[in-house]
Amino acid sequence: MQEFRLEAPVLEGTRVRLEPLSHDHAADLARAAEEDRGSYAFTWVPRADEVSDYIDQQLARAATGRLAPYAQVVDGRAVGATSFWDPRCWIDPARLSAIEVGFTWLAASAQGTGVNTEAKYLLFRHAFEEWGVVRVDLKTDARNARSRAAIERVGARFEGVLRNWSRSWAPGESGHHRDSAIFSITDQEWPSCRAHLESRLNAAALQRH
Repeated sequence: MQEFRLEAPVLEGTRVRLEPLSHDHAADLARAAEEDRGSYAFTWVPRADEVSDYIDQQLARAATGRLAPYAQVVDGRAVGATSFWDPRCWIDPARLSAIEVGFTWLAASAQGTGVNTEAKYLLFRHAFEEWGVVRVDLKTDARNARSRAAIERVGARFEGVLRNWSRSWAPGESGHHRDSAIFSITDQEWPSCRAHLESRLNAAALQRH
């Protein structure tokens, strides 16, 4: 039986369009990455001259079927990136049971604008309603209070801290490990989470008008 492989279909919202990551996004991402980097203390965000290699690395991971990387595009300009990754098929190797949303970053100018909320909504909706997963999870450096708060705002539930779970992405911590705070949404929770996100998106749309 053929095993499940991640793909990255275009996901279209009213505020953000998630497009499969490619080198066509490189120039925009280089500019986005060099805005105020003050929020990237614990996040893997390339410098402008590293963007081409960053895209190559993400596409190499995508070729394994374990990652589906996206550019987050607003008004035709890529302002960040995100991904589906770590697919788990616990019962049927051809059917996805759980997925993680990660490798997420946004330009400083796109933060706090509703882009993250809508991007998460699009990713979660696709995972639950198209792939039929029973769980979506998100992880961040346990020290990253900003990221943890953002994850909680989109409706994910904190499950705990996984100690020495992965490598650290913090500057100056190459070769070190980090504790990861893990959050999740289950299929039973998705309807209420969806309503919560749609309410937030509708309120934001009214404010823009």
